[in-house]
Order: sequence, then structure tokens, then C-alpha cells
Amino acid sequence: MVSIKDIALACGVSTATVSKALNNREDVNAATRERVQEAARQLGYMPNATARALKTNKTFNIGVLLVDKAGSGLNHYYFASILDSFKVAMEHNGYDLTLISNQNSSYYDHCIYRNVDGVFAACVDFGTEEMQNLLDSSLPAVSVDYVSPGKYAVVSDNAQGTRKSVEYAIRMGHTRLAFIYGEDSQVTTIRKDAFLRTMAAHNIPAEERFILPGKYLHTELAYHLTLQLLQEKDAPSCILYPDDMCAVAGMAAIRDKQLVPGKDVSVIGYDGNPALRMLGPRLTTVQQDTREIGNRAAVLMLRQLKKEDIPADERVSSVGVSLLEGDTVARLV
Repeated sequence: MVSIKDIALACGVSTATVSKALNNREDVNAATRERVQEAARQLGYMPNATARALKTNKTFNIGVLLVDKAGSGLNHYYFASILDSFKVAMEHNGYDLTLISNQNSSYYDHCIYRNVDGVFAACVDFGTEEMQNLLDSSLPAVSVDYVSPGKYAVVSDNAQGTRKSVEYAIRMGHTRLAFIYGEDSQVTTIRKDAFLRTMAAHNIPAEERFILPGKYLHTELAYHLTLQLLQEKDAPSCILYPDDMCAVAGMAAIRDKQLVPGKDVSVIGYDGNPALRMLGPRLTTVQQDTREIGNRAAVLMLRQLKKEDIPADERVSSVGVSLLEGDTVARLV
């Protein structure tokens, strides 16, 4: 087995220099660091994780919570994309990821069992006592789309996204807007409030019969809620959905009523799933910046792991969104 001493002999440097270079320490000349790392690759050096953990009191392992109510897990486009970005950034800094569950123990107990250095909560029911206990523990933690007082989080600007959707529909001449929202959560509350505020700001009544509770990624429910809306007197001319999957299901319901999505009834999704936008007609949707969310989450995690004193106003990071215009919103004016 190749050791640090072997690399030191090959490069003509001390073992201390090799150790610093392999750990990307800045007090090593960049050229030397690159030469040492290249020698390690060529010699097939594999660091001893157990020895490193004993020496640094760190396992260089981050726990990940990805447990959404829809049961889609890693197939959930939004959270899977965020996790991929987070994974790349953390691996670049020498960390591995481990999925955490609560099947045989609590989230916190599983984190302790896996001996993780921190936990990344990308998708989970934050309202449970179990989750709050984890966030209140001494483990460094970063959550996505959930803000807890004094804790660390990265959030997509859901108020901005909903506002952009409503204002775009209004600019296109729509005044009878329907809004289907997801399960109770901080994100849902923010989106509902933004919908109502934006409608009021434009002096357009938000009809209660057009505001319906759905579920994220629940296509069957979205389909039936769309049929329900289309049966209303003076049915809505534009329907806003909680995600792109539900929007596609809504378009199927519109077609089944012998209507044309984007012509007879307009549709706006949420997430910016590129695969779903390839379907016809091209979906108008809100694109969330998953790469930036993952990167910022990694930065917050690394700052905690380095035990930085992070000011309160830097503990929550908000990432902007953009509206992707497609072919599913008819111009009425």
C-alpha cells in the first residue's frame, strides 16, 4: 500500500509537505501542491479514512436528508438537482455524502451512528419534533427552503417566483386566475401569500373557488382539480400549478375536455424541469436556480465546519428565480 512517505520520496519533499498538499493547504506552493497530488494519483495513493478521522476528529462525511412526502426521493427533479450541485462542491473539498433515514432510529441518532460531521436537509418534513431536535442539536446543519430562527438555510425566492407568474399572466390579459398549491409548508405559505398580494396589487379579485389545495408532484390530484376548475361557471382562463409535473397533468385534463392548453386554457408550472419543457406545447414555468442553491448550501456548511463566526444576516441565503416563457399562456390583449 502506498504511503505518504512513498510520495515524499518520489517528490523529494518532506512528509509534512505531502500531508499539507494532499489536504489543499494554502501554505504549500501551488506548483508543489500540484506535483504532490499528481504523484499521489500516479502511485495510486488512497488515504486511510480511519486514521484521518482519528487525527482530525472529523470523518469528512456529510449526512443528507432527502425524504419528500411524494416519495419521489432522488427522482425529485428540484431536490435531486440541488443535491447534485451540493455533492460536487463538497466532494471538491474532500467530503463524502451519506443518506440519512429514520427507519430504525431518529434522524439525529442515525447521524450519530454514521458519525457524520454535518447534515444537509434538502427535503424532509421540517414540522416534526424529530426534525426540530436535529436542527437544535450541535451538528452543523443547512436546510433548503426552510428557515428556523438562528439556523442556516438556503431558500429559493418563492414569493418572487409566484409574483412573476401572476404578473406575466396579467400582462397577457388574464384576470381569472386559478391557483393550485401544495401541502402545508413554509414554501406553500409564502407562495399563497404572494399570489393573494399580487392579485390585490393589481386590483384583481382572487376568487376562493379558484384557490385549491393540491399536493406537490401528485399528478392524479392535479388532473382532477383541473377538471373541477374547468366545470366552474366562468372558469379560469389561466391555472398556476405547484410544480411542472402537476402542470403537465393539468394539460392532460384540459385536452380530455376537448380544449387546447395554451389556447383555450393557459397553464403555468413551477420548477423549470427541462425534460418536461420538451413536451408540446412548451411549458411556461418558473425556473429555480438549483446549481446556485446547492453551491450556497455547500459554502454555509463549510463555514460551519471551519467553525467560522457567521453573522446572523449571513445565515440565510435567498436565491432568485426566473420565468421561462413558453407556449402555454395565451395572449388575450
